[in-house]
Amino acid sequence: MKNILRIAAREFAGFFSGPVAFLFFGAFLAVTMFIFFWVDTFFARNIADVRPLFDWIPILLIFLCAAVTMRLWSEERRAGTLEFLLTSPTRPAALVLGKFLACLGLIGVALALTLPLPITVSFLGPLDWGPVAGGYLATFFLAAAYISIGLYISIRSENQIVSLIGSVAACGLLYLIGSDMLSSFFGNQIGEILHLLGSGSRFDSITRGVIDLRDLYYYLSIMGIFLSLNIYGLERLRWQGNPANSRHRAWKMVTLLVVANFLAANFWLAPIGTMRIDMTSGRIYTISKATRNYLAQLHEPLLIRGYFSAQTHPLLAPLVPRLRDLLKEYQIAGHGKVRVEFVDPQENPEIEQEAGQKYGIRPVPFETSSRYQSSVTNSYFDILVKYGDQFATLGFRDLIEVKAKGESGLDVDLRNPEYDITRAIKKVLYAYQGSGDLFANIRGPVDITGYISPAAKLPEQLTALRSSLQSISEEMKKKSGGRVHLRLVDPDADGGRTAKKIGKKFGFRPMAVGLLDPRTFWFYITMENNGRVVQVPLPQDFSKDSLQRDMTAALKRFSRGFLKTIALYTPPSTPPMPQLGMPGGGKQFQWLRKKLEEEHNVITTDLKKGQVPGETDFLLLASPEKFDDMQRFAVDQFLMEGGTVAIATAPFDVTLRGRLSAEKYSSGLEKWLAGYGITLGHSMVLDRQNSAFPIPMERQVGMIRVRETRLINYPYFVDIRRDGMDQESGLTAGINQVTMTWPSPITIDPEKNKGRKVIRLLSSSPQAWTSDSLNIQPDFQKYGESGFPTGKQQQQYLLGAVVEGRFTSAFAGQTSPLITKAKDEAARKKKEKKSGPDTKKDAAAENKPVISRVLERSPESARIILFASNSFLSDTAMELMSSVQHTQYQEPAQLLANAVDWSLEDRGLLSIKGRGHFARTLRPMDRKTRMFWEYLNYGLALIGLGLVWLVQKLLQKRTIARYERILHTGRA
Repeated sequence: MKNILRIAAREFAGFFSGPVAFLFFGAFLAVTMFIFFWVDTFFARNIADVRPLFDWIPILLIFLCAAVTMRLWSEERRAGTLEFLLTSPTRPAALVLGKFLACLGLIGVALALTLPLPITVSFLGPLDWGPVAGGYLATFFLAAAYISIGLYISIRSENQIVSLIGSVAACGLLYLIGSDMLSSFFGNQIGEILHLLGSGSRFDSITRGVIDLRDLYYYLSIMGIFLSLNIYGLERLRWQGNPANSRHRAWKMVTLLVVANFLAANFWLAPIGTMRIDMTSGRIYTISKATRNYLAQLHEPLLIRGYFSAQTHPLLAPLVPRLRDLLKEYQIAGHGKVRVEFVDPQENPEIEQEAGQKYGIRPVPFETSSRYQSSVTNSYFDILVKYGDQFATLGFRDLIEVKAKGESGLDVDLRNPEYDITRAIKKVLYAYQGSGDLFANIRGPVDITGYISPAAKLPEQLTALRSSLQSISEEMKKKSGGRVHLRLVDPDADGGRTAKKIGKKFGFRPMAVGLLDPRTFWFYITMENNGRVVQVPLPQDFSKDSLQRDMTAALKRFSRGFLKTIALYTPPSTPPMPQLGMPGGGKQFQWLRKKLEEEHNVITTDLKKGQVPGETDFLLLASPEKFDDMQRFAVDQFLMEGGTVAIATAPFDVTLRGRLSAEKYSSGLEKWLAGYGITLGHSMVLDRQNSAFPIPMERQVGMIRVRETRLINYPYFVDIRRDGMDQESGLTAGINQVTMTWPSPITIDPEKNKGRKVIRLLSSSPQAWTSDSLNIQPDFQKYGESGFPTGKQQQQYLLGAVVEGRFTSAFAGQTSPLITKAKDEAARKKKEKKSGPDTKKDAAAENKPVISRVLERSPESARIILFASNSFLSDTAMELMSSVQHTQYQEPAQLLANAVDWSLEDRGLLSIKGRGHFARTLRPMDRKTRMFWEYLNYGLALIGLGLVWLVQKLLQKRTIARYERILHTGRA
């Protein structure tokens, strides 16, 4: 070992005896910096990672390793020193390993000089150090493989130029075999084999942050094979000119056996996919505990089938093997309950017909181009998840994430495959269970309490409904195995003590038939399971079917095994009609709806009937507009039932047509929220930490006004990062950044919310201020680079909040708006009454009593979630941010999806949400700041070179001093 280290040290020092090492380092750093900041445009890419550093490393190393190794043996042969080395006591293996370690050390120093890049990126955004460590490890192993190849070719040639060309050709061929450019000409199966043989594809696997034993051994096997051949090559040079003998044959056989074993071990390790380490933050390439929990709920076989065409788009082809590996992990984690299949529909007409007719899976036309022509390839890139009679499909648009790369290229990667597939499994699992046993996932007894007056006191319709309650409860008791218990209580029977108790606890009050009818009665239903109480709404049509539907919906709130229902309100709008050239009117929320529909049932409601649909589990009001009493009453009573109401609203709205302008806006919920101590300031928040906005501008050119769009840092687009998000509740799990567009400050009255839990969900940076101006168009001539006057009082503002606990109804002590509306409607009809064939029918409708109630107090489970922006959930806002970030931006919709799962206590997927490859964005910076960090890296590279030169000089002086001591004293 000492000989190996001495040779390595001598060879390593030899690199620095001339300008070779510094030319090598300088060229490497110059090319790296140019690619990182200019070719892959790091700042325009806006992702906090160092993938541009490693994307080109496999190609750079081909030339660098060939240049380093070309002279090591060729120079020895040319100078005639190789004969002395071969006849010295040092063994050939020591000579080979010494030179190999010297070259590897030089590569190690070059890589160390690039460390300032990831360090500075970590200051600019939430860098995941796992892929960075994987990238450096992969580079080290790839360099070792290339160096071993270069050394072997160098020993076979006396000419350095021939050695250089030969090494470049050999290493380039090894890289080309697994490249997408070559594998795209073949089908998936052959392409996967080529990927296994190629050095670059193995490199990409490790730089993702997954250290797989098979990938590391692949490089070790190349290194072992060519170092063995190198040692054998030196031995052959020692025998040159001597007659062949048994020792020579033995050397040849041993070398062949060693090479064969290195190759065979690759095939032996190929099926083993469990020996790997996921180094990424959150272990995003490993089956999570949440996924395993869903798989543990399976009672029937689950089928996951991948539909992948042999010929597909070159950017999608490398993703197929990764999906195959991941789906195989699902099969292993399913413990026999998960069956995974891979098919090519284009090779089997029956499967293709079934895919299209039964599952709606059809080929997608991709435009591909070769050297000679462009063509269109119809291919499949889909996944089917089937459980029982329920199924869900994932197309390539659901699985991939696209990011603009440079000026013309695209960076395509799997978005978050585990989340997408597990989400589909959850959806089919819950849908299947929803059509099956209702009580399978409800633990413990369910107590149904009916606070109902005797039949004699009830109106006729409710008398029948009382009997329906008893029969429905009896049916549920049988289905649950005796776990459902019904208790009917007359609140007036014990002198009113129960009435006072439920009035204080739930806010229940006696109900009236009408405004002029003095009779009162009770008809309230609650359901309780494991301490959680849910109030069952009174059916609007008083039918048994409606009551059963409402009671079933209440039961599903106790279970985690059913799809939840979201009632979504959006302001009136007209959809776009591009075929007629007509844009849509009003705000659109299709992106939000699509995101929520991935896991939940979404129904549309306008709340104008004064009631929230009975099956609703979560109420979302996106930009509510001028709510009247009926709509407010619907929202209020849903909250009183213990529901969660999420509201996205602000006192201002913005129009993007023509000149950018703001106007005052009323949701109709201002007083209702203020009653609970939640107020929205009549101003908008501006922040120095903001997102860019492609804003329409006008400038004067001579006599002409020119309209143009400029990308500017826009203070009204408040950029909220992890330090401005609540980290304890789990509501923001997997979300690194949210942009709030034109938000207003939220104030929570601590006195009114003393007994409630308040979560400060989203906050601006401390460098924010407010403005009540409706002029939101920047004026750069007047206010400089910011475009707006900067407020003197800068502070952190609350932009999103959750208030949870008991609430007292805003309609407490008042007559239900439903009764008031019915009375007004009856009076109107009376005036318009006319004789005719429908007179009796109208008379019967007039005499039909209107029954309504006002819940005056909510249980502890009631929640209000408020986001202080009218627009951040709209399609327009998310499209604007997508255009700026050059990838699909859905963080606001993801935040709402988190809020639904968090509120309904179905939080299994929260831990793996939002782990998209392009989710880690850089913090906001102006042009001067970007230039500072870029030039800082140039300076650090030069400083690194200077330090290497300084260390080399110090070591050189130390060596000279040592030799002088030897000459003077005769001792080292």
